[in-house]
Amino acid sequence: MPGIYINEIFVPCRGILFDKDGTLLDFMQLWGDWANTLTELLEGHLAVLGARLPVEKSRLIGLRYDQDNHVGGYDKTGPLAMGTEEEVTALLAWQLYVAGVPWNEAVVQVRQFSASAMVEVEKRRSAHPIPGLKAFLSSCRLVGIELGVVTSDTTPEAIKHLEWLGIRDYFRSVVGRDRVVKGKPDPEMAILAMHELGVPPEECLVFGDSNADMAMGKQAGVYWKVGIALEGGGASYLLDADVIVPGYEKLTAAFEEAGQQGGN
Repeated sequence: MPGIYINEIFVPCRGILFDKDGTLLDFMQLWGDWANTLTELLEGHLAVLGARLPVEKSRLIGLRYDQDNHVGGYDKTGPLAMGTEEEVTALLAWQLYVAGVPWNEAVVQVRQFSASAMVEVEKRRSAHPIPGLKAFLSSCRLVGIELGVVTSDTTPEAIKHLEWLGIRDYFRSVVGRDRVVKGKPDPEMAILAMHELGVPPEECLVFGDSNADMAMGKQAGVYWKVGIALEGGGASYLLDADVIVPGYEKLTAAFEEAGQQGGN
């Protein structure tokens, strides 16, 4: 059976499921400006209403700000990292509702803010692959490992971003939140993707940058859950990971020739 070498340990597998944002592509490069613009539009609208955010700005959707109020990162356990667009919309609409805006109007307003912020995302197409990703995907293809994407984004949006990255053809299954009833951490996405790949859970791995990915893989019964922590510190939030790696540059797919096989 083919597999991958992780920290010099051979982990056998015939399939890998990847989260998208923060796992295949640089999260902040693609979504940082969108999230910051969305937050600023909300703040400005609240100011017009004579209101302020009822929570700290950094606690709103999980953006991290430095002392000069510039975006410096995001909370890996927050709604921006793990939530769906609908969940983020509801969180922001609630801020307007607290300020006296009827709920239906609040939701419409936030959707308009999101659409305005998305214009720049579409213009810039700032989707950059995680370092070492393409070489790793190529090595998986060479040994016949089937690849899929499981994401809280919609399937059409996910496919578009994969095309921006130039890696769409590597993935035989792409499952977004629109294709399932329950999103992460429910295992439904993983189960559907594994079915489409023709790979059983005991021969499949999950790669992700949040514990929602790890919990999904755990509930789906996959062989190993691999946490991606580009900036380190993954042990504090990737609680259900079997192993945590800093990226793809030292990972490779191969047929086992030497090394110690891993296990659960």
